[in-house]
Amino acid sequence: MKTTLDNILKNYDNSGRDALIPLLQEIQENEGFLSEKSIVMTGKKLNIPTSKIYGVATFYNQFRFEPTGKYHIQVCRGTACHVLGSATVLQELESYLKVKSGQTTRDGFFSIEVVACIGACGLAPVICINGEFYANVTADSIKTIIDTYRAKEQEL
Repeated sequence: MKTTLDNILKNYDNSGRDALIPLLQEIQENEGFLSEKSIVMTGKKLNIPTSKIYGVATFYNQFRFEPTGKYHIQVCRGTACHVLGSATVLQELESYLKVKSGQTTRDGFFSIEVVACIGACGLAPVICINGEFYANVTADSIKTIIDTYRAKEQEL
C-alpha cells in the first residue's frame, strides 16, 4: 500500500535542509518519480525554495521527474558496454520507441534510463528491463526484444 505524500512529509516534522535528499528519495520510492506537487510541498515543509530543490534533484541522476513505463529499460553505458556498442544500442532503442532517455512512451509501456553500470560487464552490451537482463544486445536485437514485450501486452 502506498503512503500518501502528506504522511511522508509528516515524518519530517522539525526537519531542516539536511533531510532534503532522504525525503526526495522516500517520495520517489513511494510515487515512482518526483512530481511538481511533491517538490512544492517539500519546499514548504523544509522552508526551501523549489528552485533549490530542483537544483539538488537535477544534480543527482537517481531522481526522475516523470513516471517510468510499465517496462523500464535500463541501458548500461559502463566501459565494457560502451566499448562493445551500447551507444548504438541506445540510439536504436530511442529511435524505435520514439523517446529519449529519461522519457516514457505515450502509451506508458516503455521508459528508457541510461545507467553508468549495471554490473554485468561479461554480458556487454547489456540492457535490463524490469530486472530481466539481455546480454550481447545489438541494434538489430532491440526490435525483437521490444516486440516481445508488445506481444505480451496484446495477450493481456
